[in-house]
Amino acid sequence: MKSKKNDTISVTLLQSELVKVLREHFNLRIQAKSGQLKQLHLLKKVRRNIASIKHYLSNNKKV
Repeated sequence: MKSKKNDTISVTLLQSELVKVLREHFNLRIQAKSGQLKQLHLLKKVRRNIASIKHYLSNNKKV
């Protein structure tokens, strides 16, 4: 059962959002390795965002 929020979002918008979130994940990883990141829970949150966007994109391509 798809949520109504995801149905209205276009594929190109999701792809641009994916690029943005991947850059954020990269920056957080660099900060974590250098010891500057104190909120390590943000890495998990961003990883889950990436997974949900990729999951939606893969399901959307099959239809």
